[in-house]
Amino acid sequence: MMNKLNVIGGLKALIRAGEVTKKELLDIYDEETKDGSQSRAEKQSKISNILYFIGGMIVFLGICIFVGSNWNHLNDVTKILATLGSSVAMFMAATLLGRYGNLEKVSDAFYFIASLIAPVGTFITLDIAGMDTGTAGVHTLIAAILFAVQVSFYMFEKRNVFVVFQVIFGSWLFFALTTTLMGGRPFADWDFIKYRWLIAGLSHAVLGYALVNTSKSGLTPWLYSGGIISFLTSALCLGGYSPDQNIFWELIFPGLVFGVLFLSVYLKARSFLIFGTTFLMFYIIKITNEYFTSGFGWALSLIVIGFLLMGTGYFAFYINNKYIKEGQV
Repeated sequence: MMNKLNVIGGLKALIRAGEVTKKELLDIYDEETKDGSQSRAEKQSKISNILYFIGGMIVFLGICIFVGSNWNHLNDVTKILATLGSSVAMFMAATLLGRYGNLEKVSDAFYFIASLIAPVGTFITLDIAGMDTGTAGVHTLIAAILFAVQVSFYMFEKRNVFVVFQVIFGSWLFFALTTTLMGGRPFADWDFIKYRWLIAGLSHAVLGYALVNTSKSGLTPWLYSGGIISFLTSALCLGGYSPDQNIFWELIFPGLVFGVLFLSVYLKARSFLIFGTTFLMFYIIKITNEYFTSGFGWALSLIVIGFLLMGTGYFAFYINNKYIKEGQV
């Protein structure tokens, strides 16, 4: 049996000589312990899950290409069976696979495929039935049906994939319903569109916060990211650009951004910090270009922007290291 002191002494000599790094020592420790085995298993599981869903996307594209390229050669029944029928079959297969514990992720992939195909199949079915699928009213109907299906499945099986599609179809329902209420003219009022994205983004971020202490907390970073991007993009666009700028939104935008940065500390949400800082940079560039290029000159404005962005970058780095790094989502 090796003498422990001799081994440690040998390691110290190798470390002083620069032949062994800290990472190499930690990697060896992880490989020889239970934690290391668990870590490798988790990595393999994540890779498998990614491949499942990439495969699902490829299956979905294959079905769409098949139906699209043979559209004129398929009768109405075949079109419905190839799309809506495929979705129903995938749902049934997913339900059967879900009964086996070791196939749950495969089951999720089948639910994923089924949920992707369902809108296509529903559109085609209603179109064949003679409904005008280009109207906001029909979009509302389809979104409501799909949302109800996802909620129904979630009541029986609490899976993340159902939550994801509830968010997608619920958002679609919100936009379609509000378009219907305003008269079915989706692009008649661009400000109304921006306000709806503002509300949707805020709703997604709030939903992410509601899931923090639940078994669905893995979805929180995605909801935070999507929500804050939607919210700040809408707010920035509502400010407009000279000479058609909206002074109210231009003045309030920095407050919104710093509110997001404050929440990044309170929630320990790195996505809030990253996107809050990014949009603060966009705002600095926009305002400088909008109001100060004529007086200072473009070259001086670029210098000012550069220093401001450097300061913003350091500010984000400081906040992340001091308040967010531990326990981040």
